[in-house]
Amino acid sequence: MSNYESFFSSNPSFPGFERNQELLNCFCKKNENHKIVLVTSGGTTVPLEKNTVRFIDNFSAGTRGSASAEYFLRYGYAVIFLHRNKSLKPFTRHFGDYDFLDMLEEDECQNGLIKVKSENVKTLLPILVDYIQAKKEDRLLLIPFTSLTEYLWYLREASFCLRTCGKRAQLYLAAAVSDFYIPQDKLPTHKMQSDKGAPSISLHLVPKILVPLVSQWVPQAFVVSFKLETDESILLTKSKAALRKYHHKVVVGNILQTRKTHVVIVTNDNSYDIKLTEREQKDGIEIESKIVNDLITRHIEFIQ
Repeated sequence: MSNYESFFSSNPSFPGFERNQELLNCFCKKNENHKIVLVTSGGTTVPLEKNTVRFIDNFSAGTRGSASAEYFLRYGYAVIFLHRNKSLKPFTRHFGDYDFLDMLEEDECQNGLIKVKSENVKTLLPILVDYIQAKKEDRLLLIPFTSLTEYLWYLREASFCLRTCGKRAQLYLAAAVSDFYIPQDKLPTHKMQSDKGAPSISLHLVPKILVPLVSQWVPQAFVVSFKLETDESILLTKSKAALRKYHHKVVVGNILQTRKTHVVIVTNDNSYDIKLTEREQKDGIEIESKIVNDLITRHIEFIQ
């Protein structure tokens, strides 16, 4: 039995999986003749107890994934958004904390009604129009996860569903996935107690899921992975190594400190930078708009 098969056999599915499995199947079947993308977003948790109180978390607010999903929708794609529960989502990402409430006011002319402040209509209207269109055309499916196990089960199921879409399917794997986990049979059942002293925790490597994903689960799809580093000197080398190892199409490389303004697109043939100019940054342009535009061009060429 392979490492990834062993992972799934020892980490069984969970409540709610069957319902989302059905939603995934229906969504892919409905959109099998259209361009469709699976966008993964946010970080995974690794529980330290079966009845989880403590866990190891991966850094990610879901900014890149949620923004990218919006741009894919704008270009007519159907989008499966596999996201960390309570992380940023397409459309609602624009309204953090009290921002949305600050856009509203009581309608003094009609008692009991509220309205959008005139100065906020320009901001809210295009977001609302895009959201309504995506909902009307049923081109957005939201699937939440929290733990590493939930993420991998949904990733595998979504990949199976996307098989019928062939080359029209793109996988945009932007989630921050843990490299380590604790097997179920090594987890304590209840909350670890501090009066027993410091715990000894042994982490195991997570199976390299890109291997079966590219070669078995969805072999015809256009697969894009992300490589985040803090050392710029190794980014290109590690990105090229990933392409050689997993045989997918593109790696989007980025450095933690500059990820919002600069990425490197790495393919088997070449590599090049995508950057935001100072003018674009001042104008509120998001680098995800450029990344998605570039990848859609490549995806169309791949389909043809």
